[in-house]
Amino acid sequence: MIDYKVITPISTEPVTLAEAKTHLRLTSGTFAGDTTTYQSIVPGDHDVAVLTGTALDVLGYTTLVNLDSGTCTGSVAAIIEESDTGESIDWQTFASFTTVTSANDNSVQEIDYTGGKQYIRVVATITDAGCSFGASVIVKTGDVTEDDLISALITSAREYCEGFTGRALATQTLEAYPKRFPCKNEIEIPHPPLQSVTSVKYTDSDGDETTMTVDTDYIVDTDSTVGKIVLPYAKVWPTATLYTVNPIKIRYVAGYTTIPISIKQSMLLLIGHWYANREAVLVGQGTMSKEIEFAVKSLLSIDRMRWF
Repeated sequence: MIDYKVITPISTEPVTLAEAKTHLRLTSGTFAGDTTTYQSIVPGDHDVAVLTGTALDVLGYTTLVNLDSGTCTGSVAAIIEESDTGESIDWQTFASFTTVTSANDNSVQEIDYTGGKQYIRVVATITDAGCSFGASVIVKTGDVTEDDLISALITSAREYCEGFTGRALATQTLEAYPKRFPCKNEIEIPHPPLQSVTSVKYTDSDGDETTMTVDTDYIVDTDSTVGKIVLPYAKVWPTATLYTVNPIKIRYVAGYTTIPISIKQSMLLLIGHWYANREAVLVGQGTMSKEIEFAVKSLLSIDRMRWF
């Protein structure tokens, strides 16, 4: 068994807050109560310029971005930008609206935000002449009073499923610690699926650390069910006397980009069960706990890794 630890945790859970709340059927009962509209760029007559709209926190919510244009004698090229932090250097383009001109003004364009970043904003470039328009962000929120609890349940469910399956359910950076170089020509990397290997280092008994070279000292296999580092043809593992504690360090990125539906459904079952039953012991509930446990483990067993 190879020990490992998380170096950089996941930034976006594989089940969003919106998905969990839909599963839990948490709504306010009215459309107006379930949605909130924010202005990224205030509607009005805007002169030639580059307008950077207000950044809005949309993490975990179902989000729609509207570009609402009136009369346009010039042109408006508007894009949706996304960011993990909201810092100026962190913004990237998510999607672009069709450029507005006099040929297609007095219209509304809609784009669903399906990214996983925390913040979005609209940036519009107005050229040639002024235009009348605005950009709004519509967020489906529903009842928000227990969002913190549900977010914690999402993380707990993901950690439970990761522990049971032995898989990384979303992109994260890990470090594995083999005790020695193996007799065979490969080292299996725990917590698949493997996306990439960042570095392979070993420390000898004198405390000197050596960084191995990819494609020269080892090859990375990301195609197998369990990712590996493999010796190239005619190569051997280092023969140095190794340090006594964690002499080999393999830093790598692992996790699904699209989580299997069986694991996602298991997470939703757990979230629903824990949301409805908030104590450690069920009173007068018959075999409900056993039935939920059986359903979750049956689904997770499809993807369970059994050799780590």
